[in-house]
Amino acid sequence: MAAVRRWLLAGLLVLVPLAITIWVLNWVVSTLDQTLQILPRDWQPDKLLGIHIPGFGVLLALVIVLGIGAVASNFLGRKLVGWWDALLGRIPIVRSIYSSVKQVSDTLFSENGNAFRQALLVQWPREGVWTIAFQTGTPGGDVVTHLDGEYLSVYVPTTPNPTGGYFVMLKKSDCIELAMSVDEALTYVISMGVVVPGAAASPKVK
Repeated sequence: MAAVRRWLLAGLLVLVPLAITIWVLNWVVSTLDQTLQILPRDWQPDKLLGIHIPGFGVLLALVIVLGIGAVASNFLGRKLVGWWDALLGRIPIVRSIYSSVKQVSDTLFSENGNAFRQALLVQWPREGVWTIAFQTGTPGGDVVTHLDGEYLSVYVPTTPNPTGGYFVMLKKSDCIELAMSVDEALTYVISMGVVVPGAAASPKVK
């Protein structure tokens, strides 16, 4: 029975990540295939070919993103984007949502942006308990006038989903810079400490 249990766990370790990966990819492709609905019916691949071939929506979405990016990168495109931002900035409710989302997207996707600058080791949620965090910047605005000393803006992610977390401002002296890249630290967080950066395997907990 011990061997059967070991084989069962080994099989699950192989099949579960593969099944989840296939499911996520299938969901992404199926969702993007819905973009084909914007084409005239006679131009849709299903109508032209007579069969449904998954993936055409991914190509169409990629073409649309690249096209918009090409237009927005030139002088006239930047003027249009600026006009569009100004228009949405005058609409109540929409203004607050759009501006917040745009600030986040500019930080994440801008060539000059760097959402996470440094992986840190901090004590959270109480003294004596340590976790991985990321420096996002330094406090600014009126906040600085109420802080005594040098502080860092820090994002503390949750595990295993790092998109949820906490934004806190900690003293720089309380933050330990880690000699690992942001990607390595994210992998460490997502794996719940199983995948140790720079190690072939994680150490066993005694």
